[in-house]
Amino acid sequence: MLRTKITVLVVAAAALAIAVTAFASFRNVSDVVGDELERGLEDRTDTVVTLLAADRTPPERDDMIEQVLSPKGAVRPLAPGRAELPVSAGDRRVARTGEGSSRRDVVVSGTEYGILTRPLPDGGAVMVGQSYRDAVRLERDFMWRISLTTTAATGLSALLGWLAVGRILRPVRRLVRTTRRITGTQDLSTPLPPAGKDEIGQLTHSFDTMLSALRRSRAKEQELVHNASHELRTPLTSVRGSAELLQRARGRLDPKDEEKILDTLVTEAVALDDLVRELVELATDRYTEDEPTSVDLPTLAEDSAHRHSRRTGRAITVTTTRPTPVHARTRALQRCVDNLLNNAVKFSPPDTLITVHVDGCQLSVRDQGPGIPPDERQAVFDRFYRGPGTQATPGSGLGLAIVHDLVEAEHGTVFAAEADGGGAEVGFRLPPRTGGDDGSRPPA
Repeated sequence: MLRTKITVLVVAAAALAIAVTAFASFRNVSDVVGDELERGLEDRTDTVVTLLAADRTPPERDDMIEQVLSPKGAVRPLAPGRAELPVSAGDRRVARTGEGSSRRDVVVSGTEYGILTRPLPDGGAVMVGQSYRDAVRLERDFMWRISLTTTAATGLSALLGWLAVGRILRPVRRLVRTTRRITGTQDLSTPLPPAGKDEIGQLTHSFDTMLSALRRSRAKEQELVHNASHELRTPLTSVRGSAELLQRARGRLDPKDEEKILDTLVTEAVALDDLVRELVELATDRYTEDEPTSVDLPTLAEDSAHRHSRRTGRAITVTTTRPTPVHARTRALQRCVDNLLNNAVKFSPPDTLITVHVDGCQLSVRDQGPGIPPDERQAVFDRFYRGPGTQATPGSGLGLAIVHDLVEAEHGTVFAAEADGGGAEVGFRLPPRTGGDDGSRPPA
């Protein structure tokens, strides 16, 4: 269908171009023939006037009718047996006054003639009529030939267009078949056709880039499901075991043991609730509807530090160096700072200071905890990662992974390092704000 439509458009364009060229050629030829006829009529009239002035009779021509018009309007044919040219008032005026000339077209015996009347030196005028029969036949033959040529050229254009479009669309058809196969089988590993350097190749390359992104997304999704099932199993097992123990005991447990079991149920239920909430946070970007805007990192840090300090009673300070506005979604960055502070509160001793430091477009949270070993500083941003020294600390291992995903969506990077004086320094860097707050993203 697409091949037929494109071919029709190509043929229509070619036919239009050929028709315009043919019409222009016909007009040019017609003008040239007309000019030649006029020159021939003028030359013949001049010749007849010259011969008559020398008392000589001009030789006859089949395509000419010549006659002398006296000052009184009498007509004398120069060749007997020829039709007589009609005389107009203009012709009589030239013959009577001996001045000027008269030019007109008439039909004589069904044939169109061009008549030129000029005065004679001895009085009167000569009228020369030139037949247009040969010129009309020439134009008719030329029109037939150019029509046949146009038709043949249009047909050839249709054939060549059909073949060329088929060759051009061949990679598109291969790409369509492959994408249909991928859609039907859901097999994202299906390879796409080889990509060339033309526009079709660029389209294929774009499809391949999209498929690669889908493969990565599906792999992350499967990894998330696998890890989530593993992480959910532990608290669920504890909750189920505690509940079954209470069911079997049916009030026979010591109150202190029963209180411990209930505490376990509450603790594990809270852990499950936190884990499910963070899983939803990680699996879905809830901030996609937010419009990016200019964000002042020191103000964001002050707000988050104030809330965490009031909720946990921890000492949190904010320091700033060369603050630079960034272009991002405000709630997403707020979530990142909250997660960084939660992580610092969790792993630093209760009586130590936590510092939020803003340097240009970089925000970091420093604690005075055990720190992060060099070989784990990249892994802490993986989903469900729990270092060997943090297994006993409550948490899902998703907080820094959420920070990583949100910052990456804002075209930024995350980092983990050793803080000055010990402890960990974890944060992110964002590109500076460029232009106005019109919702446009900074370049990646």
